[in-house]
Amino acid sequence: MARKSANAPFLRNAWYVAAWSEELESGLMGRTIMNEPIAIFRNAEGKVCAVEDRCCHRGAALTAGKVVENGLQCGYHGLVFDGDGKCVEIPGQDMIPSIARVKSYPVVEKQEFIWIWMGDPKLATPETIADWSIHDQPEKYPHRKAVMPIKANYLMMIDNLMDLTHLGYVHTKTIGGNPKSHVAAEMETVRTETGCKFIRWMLDAVPPPTYVKGAGFTGRVDRWQEFEYVIPGAVRQWSGALEVGRGARENRDQEGFHLHLFHAITPETETSSFYFWSAANGYRQDDPQATEELYADTYPTFIEDVEIMGKQQARIDLDPYRPLLTIRADNALLHARRAFEEAYEREQRQMGAAAAE
Repeated sequence: MARKSANAPFLRNAWYVAAWSEELESGLMGRTIMNEPIAIFRNAEGKVCAVEDRCCHRGAALTAGKVVENGLQCGYHGLVFDGDGKCVEIPGQDMIPSIARVKSYPVVEKQEFIWIWMGDPKLATPETIADWSIHDQPEKYPHRKAVMPIKANYLMMIDNLMDLTHLGYVHTKTIGGNPKSHVAAEMETVRTETGCKFIRWMLDAVPPPTYVKGAGFTGRVDRWQEFEYVIPGAVRQWSGALEVGRGARENRDQEGFHLHLFHAITPETETSSFYFWSAANGYRQDDPQATEELYADTYPTFIEDVEIMGKQQARIDLDPYRPLLTIRADNALLHARRAFEEAYEREQRQMGAAAAE
């Protein structure tokens, strides 16, 4: 039996975040996803398009060109390609051969995200994109967002998000809290149609610094952390706390500390990825300073994750087939991995069946 690599393979027939909408302010940008260089641009009608970043004429990078009225113009010899990858103009030549085209990718712009489909275009169904209605309610949930490169396989960040016992060790200065509280947290994990979710309770706990700054807690709190993994690379999060005695289990919607985050991880290569995250202020929505403080606290927290995972990947690269130990705290992580593996195996069977036809 072949040994299994610690680096997760690419699941292609799925939606991934390619960029934030605001990253396209210049109208054109490049990003490598699953080892494929991609040119992302907004055409003259304002629609987002994505094509391979390689001209079919002499292999020049299309991101070295510019957006023109009828598409994306190569900066080397001026060929123009529309959003479907078809060449629509060749300078000095009226006849355009049918082979003059580049690969295109289905893309959807929704809720401030630009989503891309890396697999069979015929299977791309926008209805399956992970919803984040928080971004549709900026007054109720003011937010800030970022993208960070990670020198690690994309599912390592999913592992990180689905095992929060690391918070008490890696993030002691911000959202962490006492390590023993995290290890002893009450936790329930369930599988869903699109992945899995868990909720953790840390009752009668000392609030971490970010919570104290945000909500002004002066005593102990009941904390919860609800995470939902959506295959292959998205996690929806609702974390919060109420003072002990306010019935947090039954009354989580009460005024207190509420933090809503969306995490999206997109593979760049087998050992590198992009981490898109958005942090929404759900506790002092009328105070712009609170949103800025939340972002200022959250950013270095995720830098800590990025740094530790980069070092983790470097060690795994020395022997990617060496087994990793499983411990009790890995329960939700393992559910997420199994959900991903089942989806990957289904995709492989479908691809095999299609190839046999």
